[in-house]
This record gives sequence, C-alpha cells and structure tokens, in this order.
Amino acid sequence: MPVPEPTPRPARPSPLAQVSMRDLLASCAAAEAVSTPPRLPDPATVAHPPAAERRGAAEHRRAA
Repeated sequence: MPVPEPTPRPARPSPLAQVSMRDLLASCAAAEAVSTPPRLPDPATVAHPPAAERRGAAEHRRAA
C-alpha cells in the first residue's frame, strides 16, 4: 500500500510591522491601565479627621 504524501502546511502569516514582544506587552499593560477605572478606597483604611476639625471647617464655611 502506498504511503500518502504529507499535505503541505499553510504558510505562516508574516508580520506586517516589526514590533518587539516587549513593546507589545508594554502597550497592552498601558491600555489596561488607562481603560481600568480607579478603585474606590477601602473605608477601613481612609483616615477621617477628628470631629473637632470637621466642626472648624463648617464654621469656616459659614464665616465665608
């Protein structure tokens, strides 16, 4: 029985632009950073001013 000839593999597409993998990954990381909205701060870690400072700010707004 004759051995069938191997089918030729399709030609690999050649890149149109010469872009290094480093530049490609950097552009992906930059695009993700720009398109991701900022996270809200964790309420447990946000420092709140003492009540006396908040009263002082309210009095300052009324005086203005």
